[in-house]
Amino acid sequence: MFRWWFSIPLWGRVMLALVLGVITGYGLQHALIYWGLHIGIAPGEAKSVAAHWIKTYLGPFGDIFMRLLRMLIVPLIFTTLVAGVVALGDPKKLGTVGLKTIGLYLLMTVCANIVGLIFGNIFQPGQGISFDATEAAPLASDAPSLRERLLEVIPQNPVVALVEGDVLAIIFFAVIFGIGIILAGPSAKLAGDVFTAASEAMLKVTQIVMEFAPIGVFALIAYTVASQGLEAFKSILLLVACVYLALITYMIIVYFAIIKLWLRLPLGRFFKGVADAAAVGYSTASSNATLPVTIACTTQKLGVNRSIAGSTLPLGATINMDGTALYLGILAVFTARIFGYELTLSHYAMIVVTATISAIGAAGIPSASLFLAAVVLQTFGATPAQVALIVGFILPVDRIMDMARTTINVISDSVVALAVAKTEGELDEDIYYGRKSYEPSPDELDDFYRQN
Repeated sequence: MFRWWFSIPLWGRVMLALVLGVITGYGLQHALIYWGLHIGIAPGEAKSVAAHWIKTYLGPFGDIFMRLLRMLIVPLIFTTLVAGVVALGDPKKLGTVGLKTIGLYLLMTVCANIVGLIFGNIFQPGQGISFDATEAAPLASDAPSLRERLLEVIPQNPVVALVEGDVLAIIFFAVIFGIGIILAGPSAKLAGDVFTAASEAMLKVTQIVMEFAPIGVFALIAYTVASQGLEAFKSILLLVACVYLALITYMIIVYFAIIKLWLRLPLGRFFKGVADAAAVGYSTASSNATLPVTIACTTQKLGVNRSIAGSTLPLGATINMDGTALYLGILAVFTARIFGYELTLSHYAMIVVTATISAIGAAGIPSASLFLAAVVLQTFGATPAQVALIVGFILPVDRIMDMARTTINVISDSVVALAVAKTEGELDEDIYYGRKSYEPSPDELDDFYRQN
C-alpha cells in the first residue's frame, strides 16, 4: 500500500513533507483570518488559533520526532567516535605518511570551522526566527573561563557523563578510550570490533528514526508557518546561501594556498582531475560512496601513487570533514542568534575545538553530521530540546547543504593526498600535467581480470 511512498528517496519525502507543512500552516492561518474577518475576530487572534490547533493535533508528532533525535545523540556520538579513532590504528596509516596526513586533515578542518564562524557572524543567519517552545538559558555574568571549560571536558565519572548527556565529556572519553584500544594491540581487538559494529548498528538505528522524519518535519513546519508565517524561511534561505558562499570561499583560499603557493602546481589541472569525484560526492552526499571514484581520480588523473592514495583517502573519508566543520561553525552562530545566546571568545575557541574533534566521528553518509550538532551547540549552553528544534527545523533543506559540504570533504581528501604524494616524492607530474596517461600496475590488472 505504501510501497510508492518508500520508493521515494528519504530526502524527497522530507522535501514533500516540507511543502505540505507550508501549505497546511499557511492555508489554515489564512482560512481562519478570512473567516475571522466575517465574525469580527482580529487577524492576530486568528493566527494564534491556527497555531494552537496545529500544536494540539499535530504537535505530538513533532514532539515524538524531537525525542527520537535526542535519543540518538549520545550513543551515536560515543560509538562513532570510538570507532573512528580505532580505525586510525591500521599499521598502514601510521608512520611519517600517516602523521603528515592526519596533521593536514586536522589543520584544514580547523581552518574550515573558522571560516564558518566568520561567515556566520557576517551574514547572521537566524536573525528574526523565534521558537516559543523553548528559550535560551541566560549566560551567567561570571561565565567560566576557557581554562575552566577545558577542565570541565574531562569527566570525573564517564558513566555519569553518558547518563547525563554531557557531550563534551563523552567526546573526551571516547577519544581516550579509542586510543587505549589502539595501544592495547591485539588483546583489545575484540573491543575495537565491538565498537565498530556498534557504530554500524547506531547508523542503522539513525536510518530507522529518519523514516519518521517526514511526519515530524510536516508537524514542525506546519506549526512554524502557522505561528510565524513565511518570514521564518527567509533565514533558512540565508543559511543555505551562507553555507554555499562560505564553502566556495574556503575552497578558493585554502586550495589556492596549498596547491598553487605550497606545492607549485596549477590549480586548474587539479579541479579538472577531481571533477568526477566532486560530481559523485555532490549527487550522493556520501564520502564513503564516493571513495572508489576519489581513488580513481586521484591516481589516474592527478598522478598520486596508489600506495599514498590507498592510505590517505580512506583515512580522509573517516576523519576529514572540512565541509562538516565549516557547516557546524555556521550552525552554531545560527542557533545562538535564534535563542539569544551571546557568544564570547572562549565560546568560539570551544566551538573550533569541538567541531574539529567531532568531525572525526562524522559518518560518511548523508546528513549524519547534522546529529553531531549537539557537540558544538552545547559549548554555549544550548539544551537538548533546542538542539532537537534546530535539527527538525533545518532538516528539510539539510540535503541541499549536505551535498555541498560532502563535495568539499571529497575534494579536500584529494588535496591532502596530492600534498602528501608531492612531499614524499610519490607524485607522477607527467600524469598531473596530462603529458601521459595512467597505466595500471600488473596487480591492478590481475584484480580486474579476477573480478570480470
